[in-house]
Amino acid sequence: MAEANEDFQLEWHGGTVVVIPAQDVESMRWDLIEQAAEIVMEPLKELEVPMVVFDLSDVSYFGSVFLALLLRCHKFVKARGGELVLCGASSMARELLRVTALDTIWAIYDTREEALEALE
Repeated sequence: MAEANEDFQLEWHGGTVVVIPAQDVESMRWDLIEQAAEIVMEPLKELEVPMVVFDLSDVSYFGSVFLALLLRCHKFVKARGGELVLCGASSMARELLRVTALDTIWAIYDTREEALEALE
């Protein structure tokens, strides 16, 4: 099952939600981040233990606005005993995650398949 808005697509794989941000997610306005977080987190409220994969395959770069969204989702998921992982991060994205030490919070997988397998 897939749901979409212009910034994110959500795909369900059993009890795991794959969040696919739009390519231009780094240009998302700061004031829309609340709205975006709600769109992403709303379906997660249905899950007892939310398992989330952010698939960054289409995103070459992102900045603080998107990191804030990831952190919000992470806190929500963790508070409910779930797990949030990343996959498909570009080398630039991986470098940003390393520099900000956020690669210590989230497991980062090369492919969506690996990420989904890890959460099963």
